[in-house]
Amino acid sequence: MTKITRGYVAVDLDGTLAFDEHKGPNYIGEPIPQMMKRVKHWISNGIEVRIFTARCSVPEQLAPVQEWLDKHGIGQLQITNVKDYGLIELWDDRAVQVVFNTGKTIHEWIEEKGE
Repeated sequence: MTKITRGYVAVDLDGTLAFDEHKGPNYIGEPIPQMMKRVKHWISNGIEVRIFTARCSVPEQLAPVQEWLDKHGIGQLQITNVKDYGLIELWDDRAVQVVFNTGKTIHEWIEEKGE
C-alpha cells in the first residue's frame, strides 16, 4: 500500500472488518482479526479510516454499527455509504479492482504485462 498523506481509507463492515454470519439485520459478527489489526494500525499512524457499509441506507441499523465500533475500540470512525473525492482506497469483500482509465481488471492488466 502506498503512503497515504491525504484523504481516507474506507473499510467495508460485513465480510471485511466483521464476520458476516447472516443472523439478522442488527447482528454484526465478531471482528476479523487481521483486518481489525490493519485498521487500528492505520488509525495509530494518523490515517483517516471510515466504515463503508450499506447498513447506512437503513437509519435504524446505524446504532448497532456504532455500538459494535465502540465495543471494539474504534468508535470514533465515521460511518458512511457514500463515495466522495476524499476516498483513496476501498477495502471490500465484493469489490473488483479496475486499473484507472483502462476498464481492465487488475488481473487482466497484470496478465497483459506478463507479470
